[in-house]
Amino acid sequence: MQFSSRSVETLVEELTRLPGIGRKSAQRLAFYLLKANREEVLGLADAIRAVKEQVRTCSICGNFTEDDPCLICRERNRALLCVVEQPMDVLAVEASGTFRGLYHVLGGALNPLEKVGPDDIRARELVERVKKGEITEVILATNPNPPGEATAHFLAGLLRDLPVRVTRIARGIPVGGDLEYSDQATLARALEGRKPMEESR
Repeated sequence: MQFSSRSVETLVEELTRLPGIGRKSAQRLAFYLLKANREEVLGLADAIRAVKEQVRTCSICGNFTEDDPCLICRERNRALLCVVEQPMDVLAVEASGTFRGLYHVLGGALNPLEKVGPDDIRARELVERVKKGEITEVILATNPNPPGEATAHFLAGLLRDLPVRVTRIARGIPVGGDLEYSDQATLARALEGRKPMEESR
């Protein structure tokens, strides 16, 4: 379906470039924006412009920030370093409310099928950070899928001879989950990542 307005058609085409937005969703968004008041739409446009003009990647951790270095790199426990694939993963870890260390965003994961190799992720920068000597533990929090696992093994190899403890996040049964509905790989990882029970008081 083509619109009588070229401007609307252009807007729909641009919206379909967003991840997870098909043409029908783009049309609904376009019509919503057409019906919204001017201030609301211009506020959205200003927010998008500000993100592109003011947000950059932190020169230390690679996370998105407006200040360089970012607030996390300036104020957190410098002994712990959590390695993640993307900035969105930082948000996920932060949402847990339990981690107070630093981050290192790789910018991707090793994936030969998509031609992502060691030089395409921030592995060299990770090694340089660890060599500075402040970090005592590196937590590899890459995704539990083939590219993430390959990346974790690759990074562990790079860090093997450095004076730092390298750990991998545990994976297993989600809270509230039932064993009977868990797949074999999840159960195996849950068993491998087992920890001693705390004694009852």
